[in-house]
Amino acid sequence: MDTRLGFIGLGIMGAPMAWRLMDARYTLAVHSRTKSKASRLIARGARFLDTPAAVAAESNVVFICVTDTRDVEAVVRGDDGIAASARRGLIVVDHSTISPTVTRQLADELAKQGAHFIDAPVSGGDVGARNGTLSIMAGGDPTAFEKVEPILRILGNTITYCGPSGTGQLTKLVNQILVSVTNLAVCEALTFAKQNGLNLEKTIAALSAGAAGSWQLANLGPRMIAGDFRPGFTISLQQKDLKLILQSACESNISLPAASLAHQLFTAAQAAGHGKDGTQALFTVVEKLASLH
Repeated sequence: MDTRLGFIGLGIMGAPMAWRLMDARYTLAVHSRTKSKASRLIARGARFLDTPAAVAAESNVVFICVTDTRDVEAVVRGDDGIAASARRGLIVVDHSTISPTVTRQLADELAKQGAHFIDAPVSGGDVGARNGTLSIMAGGDPTAFEKVEPILRILGNTITYCGPSGTGQLTKLVNQILVSVTNLAVCEALTFAKQNGLNLEKTIAALSAGAAGSWQLANLGPRMIAGDFRPGFTISLQQKDLKLILQSACESNISLPAASLAHQLFTAAQAAGHGKDGTQALFTVVEKLASLH
């Protein structure tokens, strides 16, 4: 297929993903609300265009990686959005984590113009984005997915086609339930260990390779005990995803008590000023509840 690519959204995740596409010798048309975020890509030869519509007009595949549902709606439906220049055969790949319901609406709208909208949220954080080791969960037209799958393999090492439009987003929300609740479990476990006088570094080393091991324990645990709250994924973004989870749970008439508790505790972390910190800063809230601080 023609490989004229566009990339919209050049934040913590989007910029390194776009960088990897350029490493693979694709030329890029890019757009970001803040042009300075594109400076390194522009220096490598990427063309900065002023609107999403302009990016879509010059591309056969457009990638989106922005913050939330409203941002994706603006990129697609806005006055200068992708839909303004969408044409038959255009494939839009959305790596954002947004509402499954809105995802289906956008897919239906673009389909009327002969374009395809693939929901392809990612997991793996900024490290995975830089290293091309993301997990990508995709929903949408299977033929369109097959066309972009070779490009997705530049960005991730686990690419899963989940089904029709919206199933990629739903699968990502399942991922976020596991991530947020496991994060809370790590916070509680390390608080318990600290209260009982254990060496926390040795505790993590003893447990990481066993049945209690997790990505959160091995990667966020050391940051928790060191007080290193630099973000790979911020609490505010985790909260955005938890709100999507709870909204979808309400729509499907199910109760998620652990995810609801995690949401409440992350709210306390935001109230304490940790919204822009990494999700490991939840540890501070659990410690305070245990009266360790």
